Amino acid sequence: MPAGELRYPSPLNSSATETPPDEEEVWAQIKTEARRDAESEPALASYLYSTILSHPSLERSLAFHLGNKLCSSTLLSTLLYDLFLNTISSDSALLAATVADLRAARARDPACVSFSHCLLNYKGFLACQAHRVSHKLWSQSRRPLALALHSRISDVFAVDIHPAAKIGKGILFDHATGVVIGETAVIGNNVSILHHVTLGGTGKACEDRHPKIGDGVLIGAGATILGNVKIGEGAKIGAGSVVLIDVPPRTTAVGNPARLVGGKEKPARHEECPGESMDHTSFISDWSDYII
Repeated sequence: MPAGELRYPSPLNSSATETPPDEEEVWAQIKTEARRDAESEPALASYLYSTILSHPSLERSLAFHLGNKLCSSTLLSTLLYDLFLNTISSDSALLAATVADLRAARARDPACVSFSHCLLNYKGFLACQAHRVSHKLWSQSRRPLALALHSRISDVFAVDIHPAAKIGKGILFDHATGVVIGETAVIGNNVSILHHVTLGGTGKACEDRHPKIGDGVLIGAGATILGNVKIGEGAKIGAGSVVLIDVPPRTTAVGNPARLVGGKEKPARHEECPGESMDHTSFISDWSDYII
């Protein structure tokens, strides 16, 4: 692959006959954790039974939980349960992405104490899984339903992802509050995005107008990336930065407007994958005399 070329997520359209290799392992671990928590905290026993332990598979547990989270007086939980279950069950790549997202949260967030904690309580994870279903509906030209689901996701989780946006797997929306992702945005695999991040447009034109985020990118809290710009594979966007032009792979952009650490001509480059390492600040000691 040429240097600087973005890799976009593969379409999540595998046949339903394929089984993600580690789905059963993760599901078994989730059930073990739920049994342990039900024994140690009896007040949660009924909740854990209804959301996890009563279900034979991860997709049924997830569909049940999302249906109850996103239902309203006019959008019934039973309808949503059937919608989520049928959509996830018909496309094995959706479940594979769910498992990759669970593993991402467990590996990258020290506050994530278990897979079951992520499944039940991480609104960034839940918003992402619900978005995958709304995106599937959008791609099937079921756009009124996709938009209705998008609205509920935004209302309940405070995460606004347009149904047309394309998102890879191994995604971590850490904290997730206030994340906004526009219609033509594309996010690669193994990307980590913190709260109050905007991937937005720059006007009211209808063409391709939102950012393209490469694999392994880390976007810090409060960062804003506007327009059809490319954030290269393994790049790092500092918290609070405003990015309006392309960012090369394996570089760090910080500030408002954002500038490359090390300068535009010879920017400092890192070898690690920041989307997985979650390293936000190590570049400072080599770049700045910032002190308090």
